[in-house]
Amino acid sequence: MLLAVDTSTQWTGLALYEENQVVGEMIWNTRNHHTVEMAPAIRSLLNRCGVETQDLKALAVALGPGSFTSLRIGLAVAKGMALALHIPMIGIPTLDFLAAAQPGSEDPLACILRAGRGRFALQWYGFMKGKWRAQGDLQVIEKANLAEAFPPHKALVAGELSALERQSLARKCKQLELADPARSARRPAYLAQLAWARYEAKQFDEPVSLAPIYLHVVPGSVPAEA
Repeated sequence: MLLAVDTSTQWTGLALYEENQVVGEMIWNTRNHHTVEMAPAIRSLLNRCGVETQDLKALAVALGPGSFTSLRIGLAVAKGMALALHIPMIGIPTLDFLAAAQPGSEDPLACILRAGRGRFALQWYGFMKGKWRAQGDLQVIEKANLAEAFPPHKALVAGELSALERQSLARKCKQLELADPARSARRPAYLAQLAWARYEAKQFDEPVSLAPIYLHVVPGSVPAEA
């Protein structure tokens, strides 16, 4: 049994996964209450699914990008459990499992999430050999310049957008195909699925050195909250 933890932004989630089955999943808006809600939520999910902590074989965690504080909380919880239970740990970039939820296409895919201070994090993906694979560097886009980040040709877009932002982007960039809100929500089950494949391949991360993916961190400064 693998437990997946995503605390990248205010939208957070948990999933239990084993073999080719999603055993349980929870997604909710913490409203910046990650610290007080995460441990009870894990216990609740385990209880609802009839799973004991000793049944866990691995811990998966979303690495970001995302909120500086929330990423630290999720990583600390996952590291603590992995070390206490003596089980392997696997980190997955947040936008990778958002991409994994999207259907394959010949068109490029842009996955986005809020990066704080009116900015978005954007990662491009290409569909190759049956999987979405990251292309190029992670970008940070000002909200006012979001429409300018997309090419004039057709592309897919998935991620955290409000209703007004979706309407504005659809109006300015008619060449884009926006994923519906359900497919734009991050599903921790996809985080768990990607991590399970690495678990079976014995591709583990070192808990002590595993670190979040932050955006534009200047030495001596604190990254912006999402």
